Amino acid sequence: MPDHLQRWHRARRVLAVRLDNLGDVLMTTPALAALRQALPQAELTLLASPYGAHLQPHLAMVDRVIPHRASWLKHDHPATAVEEAALMQRLAAESFDAAVIFTVCTQSALPAALMCRLAGIPLRLAHSRENPYSLLSDWVPDPDVDIAHARHEVRRQLDLVATVGFSTPDERLRFALPEVDRETVASRLRHAGLPPGANWIVVHPGATAASRRYPAERFGVAADAIGHDSGCTVIFTGDASEQPLVAEAMRAMRGPALSFAGMLTLGELAALIAGARLLVSNNSGPVHLAAALGTPVVDLYALTNPQHTPWKVPHRVLYQDVPCRNCLKSVCPEVHHRCLLDVTPQAVAQAALELLAEQDAHRRIVQVMEA
Repeated sequence: MPDHLQRWHRARRVLAVRLDNLGDVLMTTPALAALRQALPQAELTLLASPYGAHLQPHLAMVDRVIPHRASWLKHDHPATAVEEAALMQRLAAESFDAAVIFTVCTQSALPAALMCRLAGIPLRLAHSRENPYSLLSDWVPDPDVDIAHARHEVRRQLDLVATVGFSTPDERLRFALPEVDRETVASRLRHAGLPPGANWIVVHPGATAASRRYPAERFGVAADAIGHDSGCTVIFTGDASEQPLVAEAMRAMRGPALSFAGMLTLGELAALIAGARLLVSNNSGPVHLAAALGTPVVDLYALTNPQHTPWKVPHRVLYQDVPCRNCLKSVCPEVHHRCLLDVTPQAVAQAALELLAEQDAHRRIVQVMEA
């Protein structure tokens, strides 16, 4: 092994930088697992946004998390210059041996690289389109220049750590689910009247960006058909701000449904999804939670970015192809929103029922093989 790579494999204090959303951190967990498997004795620290930091109890491969609202990324209240100077001083005091900077292909790694260099971290790895010169000790020229042909976000990060010799045989997303969250959700379901052994599907009509939201009323129409034809209880989720969306969806239903919107912690949401037969959702954090937990997904996938489809889990990705695909916008720039609006609720229900039928067929095969 070259001397330079040996330095990476001797690192004992490693900083992983992933400063965007919760779903992005989830899609980085296979790469984080590769770091942990290659460096079992190292202390692995994650520098994350406050959103990503919510994952701290559920990332078994990470020793601790430092939250930070980086000024070079989109935040409602980005860190001040004083706060960023204090962070750099903290990183310097902790004497990290190495830093791996994870970014999507539309972000620059150079602000984080500069911070890590000024903090005295000798090994610094990242993708970069422009030549970083001494800002990075390990520069990986970014091949994802054309968003239409960019790698999946999970593959991008696995490829990054592979350049310094780190890999994992298990490339699935990771999420550690505490038993207490399973027990809390089981108690909620009992109090909601679900009998033991009941089946349910989770429907998540929210998303942070308006461009990624399928109409709530259509979610209700689709959920009504899925619940009727499958016999599964429909359970809606979302944070407190998404309760009006859930209410709109439920008004479109003729059959019964439950709402846990605004009632669940992240761990409890994961436990609910883990026990569900299916998740129906916009392309948002819960999709990546489902992938980490092995729950099949029907993903209403706005064509803003092609890199974030469900990873290594049974799924259906629903959209209407449009010339304006890969716009990377939070609000539809063409106003028509056809990439989602041209998907009918009937198509959503059909995709969900197909996935449920595939699950049933797989279970029967397993039962026959085990008999």
